[in-house]
Amino acid sequence: MSEHFIKNIEIKNFKCFVDFKAEGFGRVNLIAGKNNIGKTALMEACSTNIYSKNFGYFVISLVQFKNRRETLNNLESYVNNKNITWRERFITQPLKSSQKFNIKTNIRETVFTPKNEDGILKYFFEIDKKEYNFNLNDIPIIQREGNIVFINAYGLNNQKIVSYYASMQKEDKEEFLNKALEIIDSDIKKFKIIEDKPYCKINNEYRELTEFGDGVKQFISIIIALYQSANGYLFIDEIGDRVHYMHLDKVWEIILTISKEKNVQVFATTHSKECIESYARVAKKLEDEDITFIELCRRKEEIKAFIYPYDWFIDEIEQEHEVRGCL
Repeated sequence: MSEHFIKNIEIKNFKCFVDFKAEGFGRVNLIAGKNNIGKTALMEACSTNIYSKNFGYFVISLVQFKNRRETLNNLESYVNNKNITWRERFITQPLKSSQKFNIKTNIRETVFTPKNEDGILKYFFEIDKKEYNFNLNDIPIIQREGNIVFINAYGLNNQKIVSYYASMQKEDKEEFLNKALEIIDSDIKKFKIIEDKPYCKINNEYRELTEFGDGVKQFISIIIALYQSANGYLFIDEIGDRVHYMHLDKVWEIILTISKEKNVQVFATTHSKECIESYARVAKKLEDEDITFIELCRRKEEIKAFIYPYDWFIDEIEQEHEVRGCL
């Protein structure tokens, strides 16, 4: 196992976790559990831990996770009200200056408030009765590392797809992506960046990626992100939810193969039985034992993690035991 990989984590008072421990992570880790059990929060905690080199990095990580969730909430509300498909429009709305939300630290609940002062958006913290403030104009100075990528359930946005695609181009892997896309949809013949926008060629014409289904976008996002995350980390939320179950084996084959080749630690969440079974099937086929399966369960109001190493996980799946989350 690579030295930079996360091997264990301890979380205190962060979101749904009060006193949580998990150890024994592998190169590729699939997290399952019932709704609102903390699957995404566990990945966010791991990601925040990676970024927290100083207070500035810590703040940026929390701000971006909050904005990501707010964006998805706004988008879901818009789609439900307008009765349109997800891919027809993507809307982002910045936090309002009067909006407050809570972040839990290992000390106590923290008040996190954005305010506009002289046209500059600042975030004010109170941690253990001590006040902090952070100016978001400092974001360009405190950049996230490029080889740490977080993909939400609908894939990367266009800007990140365009930026990260350069990692594949540097290794002449464009044709690999094109061939992989034909497995998902045989009518798609090529992926290309045109005038800073992602396009796919279908029926002898290039069409913007936003005109295709969410499964195509998530599939492209995962492949591009694996190359971008070389010697780093990739987090994938709700993997498999947008990809047809018949193509899940190909998705996992790509993830397991490239993550090993590029030294990437992967964390992904799911509640899909087909996705879990596919993960086990492909890992066994490739004889890749550097994987784990993480089942989150609630025990006496506390969330516990049951981490299945390779042999145990394969045995549970072959015996058709339920592993998607207990009460």
